[in-house]
Amino acid sequence: MGVVKGGRYLLVPFFTLYMILFLYLPLLPHSVHCQCTKTPIIFNFGDSNSDTGGYADGVGLNFAPPNGRTYFHQPARRLSDGRLMIDFLCESLNTDYLTPYLNSLEPNFTNGVNFAIIGSATLPRYVPFSLFVQVSQFLRFRYRSPALMLNGYKDLVGEEDFENALYTIDIGQNDLAASFDNLTYSQVIERIPSFITEIKNAIWNIYEKGGKKFWVHNTGPLGCLPQKLALLARNATELDEHGCLQPLNNAAKTFNAQLRVLCEQLRRELINVTIVYVDIYSIKYDLIANASNYGFESPLMACCGNGGPPYNYNANINCGRTGYTVCHEGSKFISWDGVHYTEAANAIFASKILSTHYSTPQLSFNFFCNNM
Repeated sequence: MGVVKGGRYLLVPFFTLYMILFLYLPLLPHSVHCQCTKTPIIFNFGDSNSDTGGYADGVGLNFAPPNGRTYFHQPARRLSDGRLMIDFLCESLNTDYLTPYLNSLEPNFTNGVNFAIIGSATLPRYVPFSLFVQVSQFLRFRYRSPALMLNGYKDLVGEEDFENALYTIDIGQNDLAASFDNLTYSQVIERIPSFITEIKNAIWNIYEKGGKKFWVHNTGPLGCLPQKLALLARNATELDEHGCLQPLNNAAKTFNAQLRVLCEQLRRELINVTIVYVDIYSIKYDLIANASNYGFESPLMACCGNGGPPYNYNANINCGRTGYTVCHEGSKFISWDGVHYTEAANAIFASKILSTHYSTPQLSFNFFCNNM
């Protein structure tokens, strides 16, 4: 693996994402780009896994290189070297990337809004930008957008579009991660129902304002993140056969089991509503456990960070800060900075999502496209 040091990186000849995918395309489920009869509307709620610029807009921060180098060729307000899962899912609907709610510079909300913010969690409820706060922002947008359109404003969402919109939720990872900072495993497990309740309340609040179509991601294998492996005290008995921390992954599985039950419950309680539960945990863990089969290397090591093998993560020298090292473009790493994923990994995740094999019920974005 080639690295570049000292906060500077060398642009070298590299395979683009398309070349990377070409090398192992036979291993991927095929995705279908649909042709929507009208612009699809997506409202997204979540954390850094799907934040397309909300945090950067909110605090006026520009992420430093090498973030964004792979696709955008410059920092693109995302914590990745390129596109996120939500970007690929938007591409599957042939629609533009979602504009953050906090973008004040000529925003275009005609295809929806992204409320996701880096660092967000379900709790505490009133701390920006919790899920509750994000839904509160949506409710304000829900009230104001149709009224403003009647007054001649453009690039917003009309009244009839809110019922046909797709509402995507991907949150919970930060709740679990923060809990493990100061709680025992059993105490973390005891807190999980409170996280699930916040997600339930969010879906109910959106439903009461006309939302009918929900796309809910469970949380990924927290114990496989290089950050957690580098920082948390552990012994060999806590690691699984792939080197991931079992207590953290078991907590994620418990969270996911309760989230799945919630989705089943809401399908019975809510009228004329579609709720798709997507098993992101299995998608991500499969890539980590079988990295070589997909052409990836060092599945538990960050591409961009500090410290070298086995994890290349240093809490004091994050990706982009003076002293970081970064793998050469074209390297097939799963983890970008120890917490977030590379574009190449996100492309795999999105492809598997679109396959419907990890969805309950087995409906894809194509279904929502044809019903918008």
